[in-house]
Amino acid sequence: MSTHTIDTGAPVIPADTYDTTTFYADPDAIAVVTNTTAPDAVALPAPDASTAELLAAAREAGRRAVPAPFAETALVARPLLRRVGLPVPGGPLSYAVAPDLTIRYARPSASAVGSAGCSGDDDTLLVTGTLRRVPWARTARAVVVLATAPFGPVLFTLTPDQAVLTAGGNLAEEPRDNLYLDALEIPAAQVRRTLPQVLEEAELRAALARSALIAGAGESCVELTVAHTAARTQFGRPLSRFQAVKQEQARLIEEVALVRAAVQAAATPLDTGAPVTRFAVAAAKTQASASAAEITRIAHQLHGAIGITRLHPLHLATTRLWSWRDEDGDETYWARHLARSVEATALWSALTAEP
Repeated sequence: MSTHTIDTGAPVIPADTYDTTTFYADPDAIAVVTNTTAPDAVALPAPDASTAELLAAAREAGRRAVPAPFAETALVARPLLRRVGLPVPGGPLSYAVAPDLTIRYARPSASAVGSAGCSGDDDTLLVTGTLRRVPWARTARAVVVLATAPFGPVLFTLTPDQAVLTAGGNLAEEPRDNLYLDALEIPAAQVRRTLPQVLEEAELRAALARSALIAGAGESCVELTVAHTAARTQFGRPLSRFQAVKQEQARLIEEVALVRAAVQAAATPLDTGAPVTRFAVAAAKTQASASAAEITRIAHQLHGAIGITRLHPLHLATTRLWSWRDEDGDETYWARHLARSVEATALWSALTAEP
């Protein structure tokens, strides 16, 4: 078992120039996230750890604004590859759920009945279309793609250099790249037929990973805000001594606690495949995205104008919160799924069931 270190001592690093190749040198490595502004180091759990352990590590990555795709690799890409029996590449990974790709067989069967490419001699595919806003695509060793092929749901992998990449980013300047595929041939060895449940699991994993990152960034907002209001004085006393400031700080801590609790509650159902999994994940992402607005509002209000500048570390958390709120489904999207996941007669049992 090897160990590698990601140094986040200089957090304002352009994401496209950050060396993510050391993030995971091989699929069995344990990474250590360090921050030179604090003497502590956090050992990330092994890749086959429980979802609860991985979520805790993702939350810490969100708190430290780690410029690397830990959550995408550990919570989405790797579990899905293991689920379908594909080898897990070393290095950082990303994912894309792309139902709109045009997929046909690269070696059509001569005896097939129907349109050309609807059946093949093997599972080698020709893929055309666009993978939009793929997280960390330019730094990923491979991208795990979930789509629908002529024979049904399919999972396959590709490398970014196989596509035409257009660089993009979110508000926090994290890579969100478009990958354009033009009749790209995917070898059968990189393709796995799968079930619709795997596509659903991919969506749930992505949403829960993003929720954990939001929880971590929220914790950073709390830490920075509490420190600021304790140190800043007005009318001869710290800001934290004013009742209005205390009330807003309490509300900030409450919002972050709600997100953290919702994320933790969804971990076990995702591992066990419990019937309430979709309900739990939908609740977590709905709460996380909704709370992101309040967390950033309160944090910036209590910091005053200084919190929005690039010279202040608060912007590392809040710009991520604003970005992650919408990614992998915003609160409106997941609130609808939350409502559809239970009938009125089953709502109480869903709320009170053991995870």
